[in-house]
Amino acid sequence: MPSETKDAEQSSTSISIVIVTYNNIRWIKACLKGLASSAAGFNSQLFIIDNSSTDGTVVFLRNKNLLQSQFNRVKVILNSENVGFTRAVNQGLRLCTGNRILLLNPDVVLSEKTLSVLLQCLEKNPQIGVVAPQLRYPDGRIQPSCRRFPQKMDVIFDIIGVGSLRIPLVNKYSWKMPDFDHASSRDVEQPQGAFLLFPRDVLLEVGLLDEDFPMFFSDVDWCRRVRQQGWRIRFCAETFAYHAKGDSVYYKRLKMVVSSHRSFFKYFLKYAKGYKLADYLIGLLLLLLLIPRLVAIKLMLQH
Repeated sequence: MPSETKDAEQSSTSISIVIVTYNNIRWIKACLKGLASSAAGFNSQLFIIDNSSTDGTVVFLRNKNLLQSQFNRVKVILNSENVGFTRAVNQGLRLCTGNRILLLNPDVVLSEKTLSVLLQCLEKNPQIGVVAPQLRYPDGRIQPSCRRFPQKMDVIFDIIGVGSLRIPLVNKYSWKMPDFDHASSRDVEQPQGAFLLFPRDVLLEVGLLDEDFPMFFSDVDWCRRVRQQGWRIRFCAETFAYHAKGDSVYYKRLKMVVSSHRSFFKYFLKYAKGYKLADYLIGLLLLLLLIPRLVAIKLMLQH
């Protein structure tokens, strides 16, 4: 493609980017630097919503001159309290006007070509509703980032300790997809919510994230609704981004683990069909899984 044509194509593509921060000063600077490089040439608008950070993130975000030097348009929203991840994401989504929207975690660092490769994927395949890149740990290792939609059997697999093992019968059903090496591109049910790029038409059709899931499973639920509307979701291994994976969550591990299990149960209840007795049984099993996890975290924090 001639450079003039490519430049014109980039300038006609408007991207709205939503980042929710909470005590992410360790990563947000690198995130924005990588994002600015990858979004260079595109008509971008950036929305950063901070959930009442106390680690210096707010001071950094108040330097609007720095942010505006890297992006076309920037709006920073400083919440006076932590309203939860999902609600904060929706604050940003309501403001998006770009024909492409990117949900991005603040601990994700894009490579220079990440956005251009993913946008080309969307342009070439109008039936794709969401596209996500390969994620890598900061040391360069491929990070598992795709899953199937969870089923009740997955809780049983975890109870007996085989959920992450490469056993053919388990692999066929396990939501953790232990049989997928994330080295090749394919359609998936749900990529990790740390990086989701999609046309604005998808948001208009599917709607905002469900705030009944304050922190966890709102991305899983949203991807399920995307698929229910007939859109494809694509994992694209032709490009990548680095991901510190839940860096801010580790500040309050006990609370986050409880929140995750609660949202897991809510997810099953939302999509329960007929009698819910089996779903309440799954809730009991999730409680049984929660107890040893909390004990392990408590012991780890004491050392």
